[in-house]
Amino acid sequence: MVPVSIAAQALHWGDGVVFVTSAIAIIPLAIWLSTATEELSITLGPSIGALLNAVFGNATELIIALVALKAGLVEIVKASITGTVMANLLLALGLSMLVGGIGRKEQTFQPVVARVNGSAMTLAVLAILIPSLSVLSGGHTAESTQGFSTFVAWVLLAVYGLTLLFSLGTHRSLYEVAAADLEAQEEGSSAHKPPLLPWLGVLLGATAVLAYESELFVGVVESVTEGLGLTALFTGVVLLPLLGGTAEYLTAVTMARKNKMDLSVSVSLGSTLLVALLVVPVLVLIGPLLGHPLDLSFDVFELVTVITAVLVSNLVSVDGRSDWLEGALLLAAYLILAAGFYFQAG
Repeated sequence: MVPVSIAAQALHWGDGVVFVTSAIAIIPLAIWLSTATEELSITLGPSIGALLNAVFGNATELIIALVALKAGLVEIVKASITGTVMANLLLALGLSMLVGGIGRKEQTFQPVVARVNGSAMTLAVLAILIPSLSVLSGGHTAESTQGFSTFVAWVLLAVYGLTLLFSLGTHRSLYEVAAADLEAQEEGSSAHKPPLLPWLGVLLGATAVLAYESELFVGVVESVTEGLGLTALFTGVVLLPLLGGTAEYLTAVTMARKNKMDLSVSVSLGSTLLVALLVVPVLVLIGPLLGHPLDLSFDVFELVTVITAVLVSNLVSVDGRSDWLEGALLLAAYLILAAGFYFQAG
């Protein structure tokens, strides 16, 4: 799809063709990027591997968001933040619990992962709640909250550093079950350590091509979605997270089906944490440099969506047990919220 999308752009085959081909190209590129990160983690060892995952774990979402922000699509970028949180906590976690629970009475996982991520996500909710309320109450404009948003971004980055220190340093033993699952998963691979240079080439190549395809996609996303009767809000909340998060969703569901729920929950919740504490602050701090500042004031519907996703996922995952019905309930919550954005758009 990469050469086809390039040809579609160069030969003016129409925005619709560029939109579809670049979107299809982004999905396997995201999977290659995720695979390369995992393979390099095996080769370079757990410490550097964890750092690689921290940097490249959500590289697809970050690249698409940066390209969209550079193009001035601030509202779509804001909506994609909401959509990514909603998709990770409700869609990915729901699918994992549903698929993993079929044929099993229940599955178990370490509740510490859910507790730590739940606490950090509550902080992230507070970070967007305060500036949003100040704008919604009429006390401030979105532009006047930029300074506060910048301050919050630095705090969130500091908290992200602390969560890394917690999980990889001071409380590493709490994550040993998930680590053991990961080692068992990679046993076959570690027997023949993946070669460094080829996978490094895949990582860099996939990142570069992904950035190019994202530019093609973002360049036509407004005209195509408007032609389909969809607003920027719905596009950002539903379409972009599905494109950027495919690799994480596949990994989470596959691990759940193999009854490795510690890994599955870690992927779903860890990815959300990465977006809230790393991707969002980076976008806020880089926005002014790209000429399009991004503040943390969201509209009421987006605010309620994030709060609902965090609250429901916390309630379901805090006990360290899951079954297929809980998965179905999470998926139902996702469908209701997604439909709400669609009909609100209408």
